[in-house]
Amino acid sequence: MSPRRDASPDAAAPDTRADAAGPLDMLLADAALGPARRFVPGMAMARFAARLVGNPQLLASRLSGLAAELGRIAAGRSELAAAAKDRRFADPAWTLNPVLHRVLQAYLAGTATVAELQSDAGLDWADAERVSFQLGNLTEALAPSNNPVLSPLFWKAAIDTGGGNVLAGARRLASDLATPPRVPSMVEPDAFAVGVDLAVTPGSVVLRTPVFELIQYAPSTAEVRERPLLVVPPVINKYYITDLAPGRSMIEYLVSVGQQVFMISWRNPDVRHRDWQLDTYGEAVLEALAAARDITGADAALLLGLCSGGIITAMVAAHLAHAGRQQEIAGLALAVTVLDQSRAGLPAALIDERTAQAAIAASAARGYLDGAALAEIFAWLKPGDLIWTYWVNNYLLGRPPPAFDILFWNADTTRMPAGVHRDFIELALGNSLTVPGRATMLGSPVDLDAVKTDSYLVAGAADHLCPWQSCYRSTQLLGGDSRFVLARSGHIASMVSPVGNAKAVYRTAPDTPPDPEAWLAEASTEQGSWWPDFAHWLGERSGAEKPVPDSPGSPALPPIEPAPGSYVFDR
Repeated sequence: MSPRRDASPDAAAPDTRADAAGPLDMLLADAALGPARRFVPGMAMARFAARLVGNPQLLASRLSGLAAELGRIAAGRSELAAAAKDRRFADPAWTLNPVLHRVLQAYLAGTATVAELQSDAGLDWADAERVSFQLGNLTEALAPSNNPVLSPLFWKAAIDTGGGNVLAGARRLASDLATPPRVPSMVEPDAFAVGVDLAVTPGSVVLRTPVFELIQYAPSTAEVRERPLLVVPPVINKYYITDLAPGRSMIEYLVSVGQQVFMISWRNPDVRHRDWQLDTYGEAVLEALAAARDITGADAALLLGLCSGGIITAMVAAHLAHAGRQQEIAGLALAVTVLDQSRAGLPAALIDERTAQAAIAASAARGYLDGAALAEIFAWLKPGDLIWTYWVNNYLLGRPPPAFDILFWNADTTRMPAGVHRDFIELALGNSLTVPGRATMLGSPVDLDAVKTDSYLVAGAADHLCPWQSCYRSTQLLGGDSRFVLARSGHIASMVSPVGNAKAVYRTAPDTPPDPEAWLAEASTEQGSWWPDFAHWLGERSGAEKPVPDSPGSPALPPIEPAPGSYVFDR
């Protein structure tokens, strides 16, 4: 048994890092090929340079402006200052030491000029995203706060520890470079223990197949709603992002208000499962849905799909609609899920046909996509928060990263079978879910407009993986009435919104017009967690209340073992 750890972020691990930690299937191509290729200048950078060279007067103006500012810095007359919330330069030495102050100002002048040149180039959307990624990573890496020679934090730690931080940092660096993902560790591997600190909501495994385990959570109220909720987690992470530490668990909350909840826990596949496809996972969702209805005796169930699990869930709903079985779903909820991949942020800009085919071939040769490769890709999307903050903490200061439950979950990666990897890439590359019949699920043409059940859609305003505007477009694809909720946080932190969190805010509106900005203009801001709003939406579609069952499972599906089951521990 490991000791209980603080599940909340502290000053060294703020919510912005949690927002950046998470999965997105549109990054699967780069994950298969590795992040190094992103940093090699390509045609987008060449077009950027050509645009600048083609406007020599503007380029000269920007460079002369930079030179003038550097002159003011050298003379001590510059007014440049780091943003008040920029933690990299919070140490007073960056302001009080004249040398460090000038170094900081020169860095700020340079990064401002780079940003102006990017804007001046007038690149199209995809090129702008690629160039921004490369130059953004470069400017983040060159921050003087990352340099041990310049960092006041490094020298203070060296004095305080008698140089112990140097040895500790070197050991941590060697350890991180030895095994993938080769980025600074964001959490210690023993910071939490699944089934002890995390994923502890009581329940039972009531079904086990080669693909998944089905967990039925134990009621905590005298009565429960008739229709259960089946949660479909991402296929590239463990399920327990919805069942973190007590008080931070969505499952715990939903059970506490009388909702019957079932959870799919995916198996961590290996090379033996290389031929699993999206149909394999779609069939699993149908099997879990049938089991949840059998155990509860309900005429229908509600579905909640997260990220890549949400894509599969929407496709399964379309399959049921095509088969004339739509009545089996009483409501469809999708969280941080992008169904329309057009202009879906940086990940979409980085995919092309050549890259996609190379990535498919790479995973086919291995039999699967390693989750550690995904973790490395995710980290480089937000280098300031997920690379360089931990570079300073782990290597310059020689400290262990703080314990944070979301980042522990993010590091608990899974593999993806080569067949599923191929299907997701091809689905995204062709933006297939936006065209009726272009994609199929279990032999049925996928037409999202045929899904007439009500939907509840959740997105994060700070989500850099699944931009909220892209998530919003699902309101126009699905055929039923939609309720769209915009949480304030990012991709993962928006899912972890415990009731009572004073910082929690969400927005919603009664209608879902075609333009997301029109929706935003009409939306009202609500203080607190969106979980109660979701529970209310579920309650309206979950039927009457009834006494709790005497025991979990059913005669045909008796309990196998207590939650969190066995598959969640697969490595």
